[in-house]
Amino acid sequence: MEASPLAPALLSPDELTLVRCRDMLGQLQDWLEQRFQSGDDVTELVCTRSQHMDQLLTGLWARHGLHQQPDLALVAVGGYGRGELHPCSDIDLLILSRHALDEALNERVSDFVTQLWDLRLEVGHSVRSVAECVAQGEQDITVATNLIEARLITGCYHTFAALTQATAPDKFWPSQAFFEAKRQEQELRHRQFRDTSYKLEPDIKNSPGGLRDIQTISWVARRHFGATTLGEMVSHGFLSEAEFAELQDCQTFLWKLRFALHTVTRRPDNRLLFDRQRAVAAALGFAGEGNESIEHMMKRYYQTVRRVAELNELLLQLFDEAILGHIAMDVKSLTPEFRLRGRLIDVVDPELFMREPAAMLRLFYQIAVHGQIAGIYSTTLRELRDARRRLPGFLCERADCRRLFMMLLRHPGSGRLALTLMHRYGILAAYFPQWNKIVGQMQFDMFHAYPVDEHTHRVLKNIARFRDADRRRSHPLCHEISNRLRKPELLLLAGLFHDIAKGRGGDHSTLGADDALAFCLDHDLDRSDARLVAWLVRWHLLMSVTAQRRDIHDPDVIREFATQVRDELRLDFLYCLTVADICATNDGLWNDWKGSLLRELYFATQKALRRGLENPPDLRLRIRENQQQARRLLEHMNSPTEHLKTLWSRLPADYFLRHSPEQIAWHSSHILAHDDPHRPLVQISQQPGRGGSELFIYSPDSPNLFGRVAAALDQKNLNIHDAQIMTSKDGYALDTFIVLEPDGQPVSGDRLNELSSGLSLALNSRTPPVARLRPPSRRHREFHVPTQVHFLDPARSSKRTLMEVIALDTPGLLARIGAVFSRQGLNLHAAKITTIGERVEDFFSLTNSDDRPLTEQECTRLREKLADELNHGGKI
Repeated sequence: MEASPLAPALLSPDELTLVRCRDMLGQLQDWLEQRFQSGDDVTELVCTRSQHMDQLLTGLWARHGLHQQPDLALVAVGGYGRGELHPCSDIDLLILSRHALDEALNERVSDFVTQLWDLRLEVGHSVRSVAECVAQGEQDITVATNLIEARLITGCYHTFAALTQATAPDKFWPSQAFFEAKRQEQELRHRQFRDTSYKLEPDIKNSPGGLRDIQTISWVARRHFGATTLGEMVSHGFLSEAEFAELQDCQTFLWKLRFALHTVTRRPDNRLLFDRQRAVAAALGFAGEGNESIEHMMKRYYQTVRRVAELNELLLQLFDEAILGHIAMDVKSLTPEFRLRGRLIDVVDPELFMREPAAMLRLFYQIAVHGQIAGIYSTTLRELRDARRRLPGFLCERADCRRLFMMLLRHPGSGRLALTLMHRYGILAAYFPQWNKIVGQMQFDMFHAYPVDEHTHRVLKNIARFRDADRRRSHPLCHEISNRLRKPELLLLAGLFHDIAKGRGGDHSTLGADDALAFCLDHDLDRSDARLVAWLVRWHLLMSVTAQRRDIHDPDVIREFATQVRDELRLDFLYCLTVADICATNDGLWNDWKGSLLRELYFATQKALRRGLENPPDLRLRIRENQQQARRLLEHMNSPTEHLKTLWSRLPADYFLRHSPEQIAWHSSHILAHDDPHRPLVQISQQPGRGGSELFIYSPDSPNLFGRVAAALDQKNLNIHDAQIMTSKDGYALDTFIVLEPDGQPVSGDRLNELSSGLSLALNSRTPPVARLRPPSRRHREFHVPTQVHFLDPARSSKRTLMEVIALDTPGLLARIGAVFSRQGLNLHAAKITTIGERVEDFFSLTNSDDRPLTEQECTRLREKLADELNHGGKI
């Protein structure tokens, strides 16, 4: 490796001025980045920065006269204590003394630290006596860990030796207590990341399988065995040579990733966020068209953290036996092949997996059968890893494995832990090639929170949990359906394949359906079951798209959906798959609003199927029924009804079809009590309906009413999810909006009055509110969504034109769209608002100024105006 720049050790303390030090640090940073780009060993670069920092601190220590203090020592702790400094890593220092510092010395120490800050170094420091260090360390395992890996930089060796003696295992955190504390610390850290390494924006240091998991192994080994390197674990018999090489390889890649991240961000931040991934991938030499470089890098990352997680689990189990003496745990026989050690399953014959690959599946079948099993014993995990890597082909190529795989899926306990462990330990990837292809497959959007394999694993978990009693409250309909399905394994198979073809190009639903059909037939399912699974995979997005983007109160929409579904069995399967899919996409996607839409669509479709698609509903009868129920509700509310007939005669028939009796009664009671017909009426339901807050506006119709309401709601930081826009026969707007807070919750508390008064002011004002002009978030800036405007085939809707707008989600978008409608003289009748990560996919029902569907020329003009407005950010 090329020699590093001028070392601080070559300069006298007097030469270490602020300007000279900054210049040296800048040269060092540039040199490190150049050598990294040239492919130098990252380990040497990390150690070189640590060595240079030692020399600089030693010189500055002398410059401030601290080297003359007989009892004072400068000590490196944390990663710096291990001699590891990435480009922007914190420089953790302990200024150690035997006694409390006097005022003069304290001031000199303060000047020393201040100069480090002036150099813009990320310094974390503490000033303590040996006794204070011990006292702090006894109370805090993090402090204790720092002390255990402390390293003297300069100053009094005897003071540092006193610390080393005081923190020896026989006096301070004995290895048993240290091991248990570090294991608990790791478990807590993993829970903070929801026990998954597979986030699309991971923390490469702290996520499960990240660098901190490797450090945990090192800390425990150092405390108990006195091992200063991971390589010593081989001589102690805890790691094989191959496993040590694997762990080293994983650490090297994670170090490269962290090194590149620090050079890109110039910050001590370990989060691999979307807006950093492209630059980091380029710094690491990953190439490709579009997002390919990011996908290649992230796939390598996910594969790496899975390997680290496996080795971490294996070693901590072995340490548990060696340190805590749990090797003599209670052992019970399960089968001639497997036994139970405590709550861990163990193989009796170490050669079993090598001799019989199908035994790997028998292992997981036993995990499904025995609910008390919590994991796999360390030596069995090692044997499973070895056998998996030596497989000559995929397990699904063997008839005995196919039979066992279906036995496993058909067992009610398969989704509890068995499928999770098969995913975690690479057995699903070893079972069939399609899964192997999606392992670590990146999804570069703001909608998904996980790569494809982890998302699919979560879908399978959700499907399995629907049967549990505790899901009766959160997902009552899924719970009911799941427990009456005769073949629940078909739902698991549909979940397994629903995204299996992502990343291949083409329509993943169609390609996945072909894969699912072939897989099911190869696994001896009858053709009707295989076709059902393939249909579910092909149409797994149908229910979600229909519920969120179509008007499910339109009988034609329900009939079209029911025609596609065909029977109630498919409807049951599709509903459960849809809910499981949405809940597994990201942790904040599911809310009561989506739940209510899907339930409404489910029951409306079920009713249509039971009535028979050849028997459409009598719309006049439905109008009469809704009116009669609404009248009864009003009478029950003691609301005056003498003018009800006059009011209802002003309303279009469509109004009574698209609103429930409860809505009709609520609207009517307030309209009848409204004393000034020229003043807008704004009402917000106190009881959240359909999963959101229902907002009703009754007002003389005016241009751009929708855009004005949208702008006012945007100013209140509320999201519109649905809008029903209607006009009475005498020109009054009857507009209903479903709104949610940014966290997906209905509006509540003081926000209700604030919203009501704010909307009233906006509607009464001659100057409409303007959408807030906010810059896009750092995540949005990484995405480009070209504005697209599509019109449905006019033959599908003879009365109105249905238009879809796809665009980048930006503040004030709906207000700007509404302003375009107003300028074009169009009437808006309904809006379905859908935000999918960084993009919106909104549907609008429109007519022209003559209340007719838009002509071809009007559609063309509207498309041009919307594209110009949304692409160039025109002002309202």
